Amino acid sequence: MDNLKGKQMKIRASHILVNNLMEAVDLRSKLRFGANFAELASQHSLCPSKAKGGDLGEFGPGQMVKPFEDAAFALQPGMISEVIETQFGYHIIRRAEEV
Repeated sequence: MDNLKGKQMKIRASHILVNNLMEAVDLRSKLRFGANFAELASQHSLCPSKAKGGDLGEFGPGQMVKPFEDAAFALQPGMISEVIETQFGYHIIRRAEEV
């Protein structure tokens, strides 16, 4: 039972990271109108995860910077965040569907 509880504490998410707030807002708008998240991440993200469509894999509490973690864990599976600012830039986060 403890193993199952630990697994529930981890989520899987992808993100798009850019330096410019206006670019982040523009990309978020494109996503709202149906653009493909992985394609936008591959084309625009500054993070090395862009090679995997922005996929960050699974992570648990304490593994990401606080604003990013708070936003990612607050999302329902399949949902996309608003623009989140961290010391690395501006992120748009997509929480993966639960398996």
